[in-house]
Amino acid sequence: MTLPAAASLAPLLAAFLLLATPALAQREPPPPAPPFAGPALAAELGQDRIAVDTSFSGADLLVFGATDRLLGPAGDNVVILGLGPPRDVVVRRRVRWLGLWVNGPSARFQEVPNYYAVAATAPVAGLLEEAARRERRLGLDMLTARLAGPRDPLFRAALVDLKRGSRLWNEEESPVEVSGGRLFHARLPLPSTIATGDYIVQVLLVRNNRIVARQELPFRVDRVGATARIADVARSLPFAYGLACIALAAFAGWLGSVIFRRG
Repeated sequence: MTLPAAASLAPLLAAFLLLATPALAQREPPPPAPPFAGPALAAELGQDRIAVDTSFSGADLLVFGATDRLLGPAGDNVVILGLGPPRDVVVRRRVRWLGLWVNGPSARFQEVPNYYAVAATAPVAGLLEEAARRERRLGLDMLTARLAGPRDPLFRAALVDLKRGSRLWNEEESPVEVSGGRLFHARLPLPSTIATGDYIVQVLLVRNNRIVARQELPFRVDRVGATARIADVARSLPFAYGLACIALAAFAGWLGSVIFRRG
């Protein structure tokens, strides 16, 4: 091919390349989709209903879950908080009068959680700042500081002793256990005296002294069997229930006197 002929074909070749380049670019495979990012925290309860009957002696509520990062001293931490329905509580001080112990001054606290339990993978006081702990009521000291009522520290300490003595308030009695680096579980103790009603478990994921994820898990405590029927009668027919209790006590006293007299 002569040089002038090659020169005349050059514009045609350049035009062909310009038209072919977009077509080749369109045939390239699309970039891969980014990997799916799961939740930072996933938690669940072993059961969402606690049945209380005449043989109920307490139970443990299982809380378990997983995180997207490793748990431990060099990683994230998990805090579990169990709360019961709020109620007003009256604390009375016993005083000695004429050789007898009688009820003295009293203090009423409002919106007191009937049940309180906190557990964590590490001591809560070292995981969060005081302001964050106060806001979330993490720790008995933070819980009592937010209660509405008299500021007398003696009455507040007596309230804590009363609730802890009945095992209705528990503070980090058992830690949150970690398995495999990202799996966790804990057991919150429920005493035999736990009241019926709706309860809530809050699971908090703490990272660098901040709460980065939170999940709320509700559960309910219900009476079943004979206990439920007796409670229904006491609530719907209080007068008849009171008469029945008096009659039963009188019958038990009479039966006891007959048995011991014959013995």
